[in-house]
Parts: sequence; structure tokens; C-alpha cells
Amino acid sequence: MLSTLIGRLRLVGIVEGISYLLLLGVAVPIKYIEALGKNPLPVKYAGMAHGVLFVLYCILILQAALEYKWSVKKALILFVGSLLPFGTFYTDKKYLQPEEPKKA
Repeated sequence: MLSTLIGRLRLVGIVEGISYLLLLGVAVPIKYIEALGKNPLPVKYAGMAHGVLFVLYCILILQAALEYKWSVKKALILFVGSLLPFGTFYTDKKYLQPEEPKKA
């Protein structure tokens, strides 16, 4: 998976998507819900990790778009997908997975 640019893009996209869900679903509630202690540290660390992964994902989208001569539309779809919860999983399935071999 790491031997190709698309493989690296897919892996970073999946990890970035997971980090986004952890940030929104775990860290933010811990920060704001009193019963969970109102602790801002999980947002600080999860947010930092997610930010690094997001930037890396955007760089890999740009690199792949240039190398594979993708349309601006495809690159933008992948970028917008990274802004939405579960978006990287959808774009991975729809735009990045290799096609299944045709059965005769």
C-alpha cells in the first residue's frame, strides 16, 4: 500500500478520517461536556494530529493530481471530502480504489 502514491494517499486519507471522527466524536465532547470533566487537552492533541494529517492528505492530493493528470474536479472532490465527517472514506471507495477485474 505504501509503495505507490495512490496507496499512500488512501492510507493517509483513512487515518485522517479516523482522526477527524475521534476529534469530533471524542475529544470535543470531553472538552465541553461537564460530566466528562471539561478537559481541553484531548482537543489540543487530537486537533494537532488531525491538522498534520489533513495537511499531508492535501499535499498528497496535489501530488497525485499532478502525477496522474487528474481533473481539477476530481482533486476538489477529494479535498472537499476531507472537510466532511466520513468524507475520506466515501472518496476512497468512490474515487481511489482500483477497479475490480472484469469477469468473463
